[in-house]
Amino acid sequence: MTMLIEARALTKHFRIGKNKTVHAVDDVSLHVDKQEILGLVGESGSGKSTFGKTLVGLHEKTSGEVLYKGEKLPSKYRPKDFQKFASSIQMIFQDPYSSLNPRMTVGEIIGEGLRLHSQLGSEQIRESVASWLIKVGLLPDHMSRYPHEFSGGQRQRIGIARALIMEPEFVVCDEPISALDVSVQAQVVNLLDELKSSLGLTLLFIAHDLSMVRYVSDRMAVMYLGTLVEIGASDEVFFDPKHPYTSLLIASNPEPDPESERSRASTTMTGEIPSAVNVKPGCRFAGRCPKVMRICKTESPILKELRKGSIQRLVACHLY
Repeated sequence: MTMLIEARALTKHFRIGKNKTVHAVDDVSLHVDKQEILGLVGESGSGKSTFGKTLVGLHEKTSGEVLYKGEKLPSKYRPKDFQKFASSIQMIFQDPYSSLNPRMTVGEIIGEGLRLHSQLGSEQIRESVASWLIKVGLLPDHMSRYPHEFSGGQRQRIGIARALIMEPEFVVCDEPISALDVSVQAQVVNLLDELKSSLGLTLLFIAHDLSMVRYVSDRMAVMYLGTLVEIGASDEVFFDPKHPYTSLLIASNPEPDPESERSRASTTMTGEIPSAVNVKPGCRFAGRCPKVMRICKTESPILKELRKGSIQRLVACHLY
């Protein structure tokens, strides 16, 4: 398959004080092929959203590089860079409350990209906005309303319409369904799947719901405390996890059958994800890992290829 976007040793650190640095994303190398949906999973605080925002230029890179169709993207985006890539790269944000301008109507929010980056007239933009409102489960009449008049789930759908109306080739979906009801989640996921074919859409799908990620994505990447620990075909990672963290993460995923959920043994992960400030050497999961070894506390594992083929299987663990 043709590689569309690639991160090479992408790193994003935040200085928060004297001698204190948050290692939000550390040396992450990852690619997404054209018309592929790559799922990125991990606990809150693992760096998924920061990685997505750094990938599309919303955060300035600390080091590393991002290539889009072989073209190296700038380390620090200027207004002309955002304008250049607006019709190709978009992002659906996790927080629908802070990502929508409260002073703009829904019609203005969704249609803003077309007004800035297309040659369409006002009536054509209005028709396109109405069409996208229907696609995401809202009504054309909602164009004249303001964000505060909608629920959190409805605001998320407005954000989805705002990104997809540009018909981009690559979209980072940062928890796009977390604020939606289950029935609407299915509607949005099916819509994204349809657009993958009709628009040639390529997605980085960030989510907590591992079952949904397995359903919607072709490959799955697992992130922990700013680093990747496992990558592979979604079904393989979900049903045959190799990294201890992936195993515990999937085991903690609730069963859809209530009877099975009640009867299965508890597999709750102990402890909480450590602080990303001044991360110590060694495996970042060592303090919570049931299979920890001496080497885990001193040497950081690197991603190793377990199997070659059309879809590689990679894992960062001293067990392999």
